[in-house]
Amino acid sequence: MFAFQDFIKSARDGTLAVAAVLLFVASAYAQSDPLPSWNDTASKAAIVSFVEKVTGQGSPDFIPEPERVAVFDNDGTLWVEHPIYVQLAFALDRVKVLAPQHPEWKETQPFKAALEGDMKALAASGEKGLVELIMTTHAGMTSSDFQKIVTDWLASARDPKFKRPYTELVYQPMVELLAYFRANGFKTFIVSGGGIEFMRPWAEKVYGVPPEQVIGSSIKTEFRMQDDTPTLYRLPEVNFIDDKAGKPVGINQQIGRRPIAAFGNSDGDLEMLQWTTMAGAPARLGVLIHHTDAEHEYAYDRDTEVGRLDKALDAAAIAGWTVVDMKADWKHVFKD
Repeated sequence: MFAFQDFIKSARDGTLAVAAVLLFVASAYAQSDPLPSWNDTASKAAIVSFVEKVTGQGSPDFIPEPERVAVFDNDGTLWVEHPIYVQLAFALDRVKVLAPQHPEWKETQPFKAALEGDMKALAASGEKGLVELIMTTHAGMTSSDFQKIVTDWLASARDPKFKRPYTELVYQPMVELLAYFRANGFKTFIVSGGGIEFMRPWAEKVYGVPPEQVIGSSIKTEFRMQDDTPTLYRLPEVNFIDDKAGKPVGINQQIGRRPIAAFGNSDGDLEMLQWTTMAGAPARLGVLIHHTDAEHEYAYDRDTEVGRLDKALDAAAIAGWTVVDMKADWKHVFKD
């Protein structure tokens, strides 16, 4: 006769077997999901659907691999930009480092404001003051020297709110997205208003984007022989501003192909998304990252001077761009 204890053991073994199968299925699903930090929302579905359409053989929207170009803004799209842009934080620290050589800065704007941490006075100096600050702190050295300064600063600097290195404050869902696009035959480019030589030293390690696929603002450089060594010397003159209407120009100059997907987060990205998506067939994708998670990062859009999302947000509704709600669409913001 079938013993009662045998029945219990059989039932227990069956339960364990079912649990094991469910665990296996869940694990397999997690491994097959290329975007595990994204919630299963309409935003994720729209992105995945686009990738499947343009990469599927036989799809009416199929796009050959060489034409699969995706462009990503950096500040506020791939990493944190509040309360001030990371590159501005770098420039302010550089002012403090250089201040002993310039005692006149104690009474000269915008340097006085930078030394005193007076953001209101710094903002009042306007674009002219900010350009002067950048030119003074980013020029007068070789490109190699500047790269080392940036690398050393990023290794030691910490974000005032999160107390973590800035290179750890990259958005994990977007890092996954970059990898997902590359796994599907896309070339991924950073197209940022930030300095090109500020981003290039670390972009490949952090994002998997090599230096030649980074487009940004730049200052003029010239070739010089220094102690029989060929160098590129950074001059205190603006060369190119890769922001707003400058972004499509920079894309055209450095990529030579119109992207089929563009990701941004502010009005500074409006023209880039227009240039990418308003070209008709084949399929195009425009995505805006909307900062809505005050608990894990910041919440802002129309009423901010840093990363304002106003005109582009209105345009998204008309153009049919995907607006990613960070709080609703992402499981978490940063990598744990």
